[in-house]
Amino acid sequence: MTETRFDPSSADGRWQHAWDEAGCFAADSNSDKPKSYVLEMFPYPSGRIHIGHVRNYTMGDVLARYKKMRGYEVLHPMGWDAFGMPAENAAMEKGVHPGGWTRGNIANMKAQLKRLGFALDWTREFATCDPEYYGHEQSLFIDLFEAGLVYRKESEVNWDPVDQTVLANEQVIDGKGWRSGAEVEKRKLNQWFLKITDFADELLEGLGDLDKWPEKVRLMQENWIGKSRGLQFRFELSNGQSLEVYSTRPDTIFGATFVAVAPDHPIAKSAAQASEKAAEFVQLCKRGGTTAADLETAEKLGFDTGITAEHPFTGEPLPVFIANFVLMDYGTGAIMAVPGHDQRDFDFARKYQLPIPRVVAASAEDSEKPFAGEAEPGEGVVVNSGFLDGMDVETAKKAVIDRAEKDGWGNGQTVWRLRDWGVSRQRYWGTPIPFVHCDRCGVVPVARDQLPVTLPDDVDFQTPGNPLVRHPTWKKTTCPKCGSLAERETDTLDTFVDSSWYFLRFASQPDDRPFDPEEVEKWLPVEQYIGGIEHAILHLLYARFWTRALRHAGHLPFAEPFSSLFTQGMVTHETYSRRDPQSGKQTFFEPEEVDRGSKGAKLKDDGFPVTVGRVIKMSKSKKNVVDPDTIVERYGADAVRWFMLSDSPPERDLPWSESGIEGCWRFVQRLWRLFEQHDVAAQGDDQALARKMHQTIAAVAGDIEALGFNKAVARIYELTAAIEKAQPSASRSEAIRAVLHLASPMMPHLAEEAWQKIGGQGLLAEAPWPTVDETLLVDDEVTIAVQHMGKLRDTLTAPKGAAKEDLEALALASEKVQRSIDGADIRKVIVVPDRLVNIVT
Repeated sequence: MTETRFDPSSADGRWQHAWDEAGCFAADSNSDKPKSYVLEMFPYPSGRIHIGHVRNYTMGDVLARYKKMRGYEVLHPMGWDAFGMPAENAAMEKGVHPGGWTRGNIANMKAQLKRLGFALDWTREFATCDPEYYGHEQSLFIDLFEAGLVYRKESEVNWDPVDQTVLANEQVIDGKGWRSGAEVEKRKLNQWFLKITDFADELLEGLGDLDKWPEKVRLMQENWIGKSRGLQFRFELSNGQSLEVYSTRPDTIFGATFVAVAPDHPIAKSAAQASEKAAEFVQLCKRGGTTAADLETAEKLGFDTGITAEHPFTGEPLPVFIANFVLMDYGTGAIMAVPGHDQRDFDFARKYQLPIPRVVAASAEDSEKPFAGEAEPGEGVVVNSGFLDGMDVETAKKAVIDRAEKDGWGNGQTVWRLRDWGVSRQRYWGTPIPFVHCDRCGVVPVARDQLPVTLPDDVDFQTPGNPLVRHPTWKKTTCPKCGSLAERETDTLDTFVDSSWYFLRFASQPDDRPFDPEEVEKWLPVEQYIGGIEHAILHLLYARFWTRALRHAGHLPFAEPFSSLFTQGMVTHETYSRRDPQSGKQTFFEPEEVDRGSKGAKLKDDGFPVTVGRVIKMSKSKKNVVDPDTIVERYGADAVRWFMLSDSPPERDLPWSESGIEGCWRFVQRLWRLFEQHDVAAQGDDQALARKMHQTIAAVAGDIEALGFNKAVARIYELTAAIEKAQPSASRSEAIRAVLHLASPMMPHLAEEAWQKIGGQGLLAEAPWPTVDETLLVDDEVTIAVQHMGKLRDTLTAPKGAAKEDLEALALASEKVQRSIDGADIRKVIVVPDRLVNIVT
């Protein structure tokens, strides 16, 4: 080798082409090798790969390449989660078709991924907006319908009266539509649902078997599923009716000071018919978000119906309010309000000057302790509660349930926080729901031979609302049952459905069905799934549900889709900004616009200082986003990949820095110079270096398997330094060759270039992992600490397992130890084999 610098501008593309030509990363389902399925959560084609994607995919790529080197048949695919609102927004804002916008973005992002040299099986690529994909999804949806897991019912939604569309909760900002600014209304619409609640117990119990998932994710799912034991009971009302409520905390029943019903509860509707003010209040409640999260932050409002509820123990009359924070879809649509131990109830009681008694305290002595401006969670012992006083919370819960059941006014029940999954979306860019509405036959699934039901291309986005509803011909069809005129369903599926089974389609892609179960079973469950913590609940929960639902429908033999889950940290960056002294407006600048020196940061355009902000998540609004293309252009793919793996543990955030990537670039060149020194003709052994090499090979393998990439990087640094210090020998040449193999999953282009230069046969991407000499994994020598009166005086190297008397003799022969003893009588010598000698005088 004669070059002194590695040139990624030519090497990267050359080796990427070579891998493609050889089909290195195409998975063979018929291979007799053991199978390994490595998968990163597939991206939404927004137009650009961001640096967070690069970190995510680099981690998966290293593992996939390593598994291939260890003799596995590896499935490492890539595709596109391509339906969703951003494409429709682009259509409205830019006058483009969502399909064209999406396809263009996919082409751009695919080119970016290829430029980074990821070992992906592109032969299995698909986008969820491909009719071939969503047609199979429609078939699966019909399967679940026939299995009794799909139904329609009337449900409350966020409705934008100007844009004439349903809004997702995140599109409701301060009670207004995010685009139109109109006051959002609550409206009842017929919606499609999946019966995820049928699997609540299974989903909860299954978490116990996911020991290779982060504990945090399992806990988040457990809380979302929300299994609890409580009391369903009835209040007798002053108007002669009764009111059913459910409480997860029956132990606090003596703290109830009012009852509240949802705005669409029958009692509220009756009040609205009898009172104009009640009707106005119910209309007011229909504006704003519809979820518990929305209502948690909204101002708590109520209307006193004039009805009272009789407390089942005290007989005290409790006022019944219509309240904006009670949901009809949760529980019975009515609550027993305990303001002392529930913050929503507390805020409401303060506003309407209702009593706030304490019924749970840290101890009995705190029974009269006042509240410090907010509700308390209710942990400790029960107080001010009659026969419950002095009981712990769980005992009191059981006592109240027992009394209610004995006296006939309530029953203990297990309930779930989890609700059935509403999958209807009144939008164009999604999977059409494959049903038709017939006046004679009702709602009927589309015939299988008519799938896919494809989206029409000639749609108008300039008029508010769902383009499918107003399309002149698309929704007109005939009934699959009776042949009479019918209309297509114009709702499309929630895009979470698309990502709930895509990992199955990656494993098997027959033309005539969604997947081949036998083929899928060869690969699934996914051995390693990698993605952000933000998907901990919905995507992962829905994917777990779909796998179970498909098993229920007879399509799959397993229940869990992902054996092991890893949630990587984000890539972060400091911000650069200036604030206008007159207007106070803050302007942010991109990293490329700023010169970042040791004395501060200056804008390149004018040379004046900019304020350096704290290191935060990369954000387009803060302009602290690093463009991967620019960095790859400057430093090459391998330096970028190495930076993604070094320094920070992969589960933690990684601060991006120019000095960091420059350091990685220098190490690329340092390795290249080291590889140039490979000399197959070198003679002689270096036992210490050989031992270091084999220990590093074994340790790096363990680190990669444990996803401890930063540890693997540190070990390669250490071995590189040891090689640089060593004298020429056969051992040194072998160690250089080993480093080349160890670095190849992380720096594949550099490794391939060096492999060719030193005369390696074939592609390094297809070479095996270096073998380990097990006899060299254990050190023959150990370092012994020598102390005098407990203070360290010297360290000695001794054979591992040396006898106590030999270690004592070595210690006493040390000049440093003899100077410390200074002729004193030795009373005792304490020897800890392989570790320590302590001399006592």
